[in-house]
Amino acid sequence: MTAQAPRQLALAAAAGLGLSLLSALPAGAHGVATGGLVAGASHPLLGLDHLLLLLGVGGAAALEGPSVLLVALAGALGGSLFGAFGGSLPAAEVLAALAVSALGVTLLMRQRQSSLLAVVLAAAVAIHAMLHGQEATGTAANLLGWWCGAGLASTAVVMASFLSLRQLGTSWTLRLAAGLGVAGGLLALAPLV
Repeated sequence: MTAQAPRQLALAAAAGLGLSLLSALPAGAHGVATGGLVAGASHPLLGLDHLLLLLGVGGAAALEGPSVLLVALAGALGGSLFGAFGGSLPAAEVLAALAVSALGVTLLMRQRQSSLLAVVLAAAVAIHAMLHGQEATGTAANLLGWWCGAGLASTAVVMASFLSLRQLGTSWTLRLAAGLGVAGGLLALAPLV
């Protein structure tokens, strides 16, 4: 057995476990955007589609530079306002999962197509934020707490993935992108199973 074999076996086992968990989960963890700071902070960590998107945003920043984070922020603001004022899209939960795949595929294409990446990134984040904007009901204090918690946790995940992937190099970011492409598709198909 070569020195690489245990590592490859562990990676394959982790990937298999991850894919089996993904296939058993619903497409999103969207509910009501209330409950205060702790509920808001836990959503980006427990909502699998949200977590995968945030990892993808960090990956985009690692590949293209931190300026794409402004594109993601614009998508988040636009989408949340659209949703809060009653905007909606048909099959939005499925679109949110497919947006994760689209971001992964776009990152894999990566032949200096920064404008395509910006459009896909902004749209993916906007769809997720729209769902949260639609859920925004309750007292102003609970809403403010929820949004602050979600914003802080989201920022932490994006920054951790950005800094880690920047340190690890392009090959790891492209592996993440491939994983996002598959995971988003599985999340989109999960409700059909």
